[in-house]
Amino acid sequence: MMQPQKIKTFLWYDGQAEEAARFYVSLFGDSRVVEVTHYNDAAPGETGSVMTVVFELAGQQFVALNGGPEFSFTEAISLQVDCESQDEVDDLWAKLTADGGQEGPCGWLKDKYGLSWQIVPRRLLELVGSSDPKVSEPATRAMLRMHKLDLNALEEAVQQGSA
Repeated sequence: MMQPQKIKTFLWYDGQAEEAARFYVSLFGDSRVVEVTHYNDAAPGETGSVMTVVFELAGQQFVALNGGPEFSFTEAISLQVDCESQDEVDDLWAKLTADGGQEGPCGWLKDKYGLSWQIVPRRLLELVGSSDPKVSEPATRAMLRMHKLDLNALEEAVQQGSA
């Protein structure tokens, strides 16, 4: 029997928990809806409506709750996605900003449900984390001017900065 995940991210929605979970699952491999629970007569929600959705994204479990309008997401929490290529960045960026999502600075965006994401090419972390300031500083300056992160522009900034 599989051990339950000890710590899960819990996300509060105003009626869109199942829709959001199914959307997120469609974006990532190794992802699925695990369980859907419904409000009963003893709970504060409408009896029979979706209460929670447990879902996995790339093997990581989350719980989405239809909790009502009392709370909404802020940029104080975001989901960071480690992308292997510019194509992956472009694809996720397009899908997550579609239908009302919003671009933000430095690879951040909000999806149509208001949840913040960081769509980060792995190479960016290598560049800005470099111990060589001739690499890290131009990469950081370039990143700070971007919305969607552009690997070619980041590499170009490093080449120009170290020339």
